[in-house]
Amino acid sequence: MYFELFIGIRYLKAKRKQTFISVITIISVVGVMVGVMALIVVLSVMNGFRQDLMSKILGVNSHLLVLSYEGAFRRYGEIAEKVGKVEGVIATTPFIYGQVMVKSLGTASGAYLRGLDTKTAAEVIGIEPMIKEGSLSSLDMSYGGVPAIIVGKELAGRLGVRPGNDLTVISPFGKLTPLGRVPSTRKYRISALFDSGMYEYDSSLVFVSLEEAQDFLGMEDRVTGLEVKVADVDRADRVGKAISKLLGLPFWTKDWKLMNRSLVSALRLEKITMFIILTMIVLVGALNIISTLVMVVMEKNRDVAILRAMGATARSIMSIFMLQGLLVGLAGTMAGLASGLGLCKLLAKYKFIRLPSDIYYISTLPVRVEGSDVIFVALSAILISFLATIYPSWHASRVNPVEALRYE
Repeated sequence: MYFELFIGIRYLKAKRKQTFISVITIISVVGVMVGVMALIVVLSVMNGFRQDLMSKILGVNSHLLVLSYEGAFRRYGEIAEKVGKVEGVIATTPFIYGQVMVKSLGTASGAYLRGLDTKTAAEVIGIEPMIKEGSLSSLDMSYGGVPAIIVGKELAGRLGVRPGNDLTVISPFGKLTPLGRVPSTRKYRISALFDSGMYEYDSSLVFVSLEEAQDFLGMEDRVTGLEVKVADVDRADRVGKAISKLLGLPFWTKDWKLMNRSLVSALRLEKITMFIILTMIVLVGALNIISTLVMVVMEKNRDVAILRAMGATARSIMSIFMLQGLLVGLAGTMAGLASGLGLCKLLAKYKFIRLPSDIYYISTLPVRVEGSDVIFVALSAILISFLATIYPSWHASRVNPVEALRYE
């Protein structure tokens, strides 16, 4: 193999009359390099977007929900204790979820009321960093008999309110009277704003304490369900199946992948599509490798014939040109990896690409390099380069030394 490698490297060093072949070789290396660099950067940016988006979603929602087919249920403390013993579960917290209407200064809007246990909610969902101009513990406070509420930033802007202002919440599931069911109405004091960076959440969510939600919605000591945090986010569905099996009917679970199925599927499909599209750039470099080897074979036809006459086997001749093409692919891949990872590091450190935060809710381009993507891109580029060498190398191995040297 040393003999074949030695000659393959010598053939890469073009003589003066073979300068054109050398230029095409450089173009081949650059083609593979640009393809690999583009793949690394684009996949890393998409990973960054996915991580940023998932952090916002999982900051508001838990990894797993435990619900009941019968609706709200009691004895949630006992159920939480059982769930906490399941392998992979880190923490649990009860929650209440219901539709309400909020109004202030003559402006009204629909919203979702979430009741949180302020003592355990922060252990399950990453909501605390999203609370601005206040804290989660402020939900336990009362302002002269007026309970506290946390309002989404976009919803507060729509209603024209800010921390310290009062807000009226109306629930359609009110108290039952001799005249029928009357909607419940209660005044709240805004103690903080909620800013997740996701318009869907910021424009529709309001938070109160668990006890306040139970009292306002007339749920007594019942809750909508339990939120669960697991050790491995990607295994949330498996942990959910274990919990369902343990609790049995009427309880069931719903993991974050199921709650955001369309979004997760779209992100995965987009990543696969971009990989396929950008691989075409690597294929362009591979086609240049084919053209380079074909011209080298034509140029070295006499040399190949002499090697065959001296006893070199067809396999050795094929190995020479395959190694030559593979070296071009390896050089392009290594250069692409170095430039791609370097560019990702620059993007992450200096953040010189700015985005309009009022549209994307992020001000810079997020970057997250995953080792599996880097390895997969490198192996794919090397494999494509290797496949590109097969036909020219096979053609060189079939050179007949008698015919090639007849007129020399």
